[in-house]
Amino acid sequence: MELLHSKKLSGAESGASTQKYVDVEEVKDGVIVLKDGSLRAVLLISSINFELKSTEEQEAIINQYQNFLNSLDFPIEILISSRKLNINPYIDYIKKKEHMQQNELLRLQMSEYRNFIKNLTDISNIMSKYFYIVVPFHPVESKEGGFFSRISAMFHPRQVVSEKKEMLETYKNQLWQRLDHISAALTGVGLKIVPLKTDEILELLYNSYNPSTFTAAVIKDVDQLELEKT
Repeated sequence: MELLHSKKLSGAESGASTQKYVDVEEVKDGVIVLKDGSLRAVLLISSINFELKSTEEQEAIINQYQNFLNSLDFPIEILISSRKLNINPYIDYIKKKEHMQQNELLRLQMSEYRNFIKNLTDISNIMSKYFYIVVPFHPVESKEGGFFSRISAMFHPRQVVSEKKEMLETYKNQLWQRLDHISAALTGVGLKIVPLKTDEILELLYNSYNPSTFTAAVIKDVDQLELEKT
């Protein structure tokens, strides 16, 4: 995957910094800027229990999803991230309530419940899944300017920086238009869609490049979110 997976290292290259093998240049204002100048935004998508729907509802969902796919004039990537469920915050919450409980019987029951939950998650190895849509935008421009453009950049560096910022804002606006299109289409299917912010994208990238690292933070609980209009 262009966005979230680095290239394999071998031989002498394994000792070099892995940063140069990562395609991400920076993450700013909820947008991933790649080294080739293209942009990426990430949408967190809720899930629906398709099997519990009636036949008519299932057919309606399938038709709406087909219409969504047919309406796209740009590529998208659907990403599913599976992480081991981190139950520690909930265990700590129960433990705190347990210490505050004055009733001895209730305190004992809460202790037994806490141990039961902890043992259950340890044995079952429960996984939590997050669903994302990665939306790209590729600016149509030449990567190398001509001779006169390079001379102009030498004598007017501030102007060049200002123009780059303005172009980035233009590209971001076009990227957000794609996000709005996807959100409007999938909302009709019954899904909740929320764009990830900068810190959440960084966490997603970190978890993707370090799958064996246990992280206590949760990116977002999409069921607890309200869609914001921009």
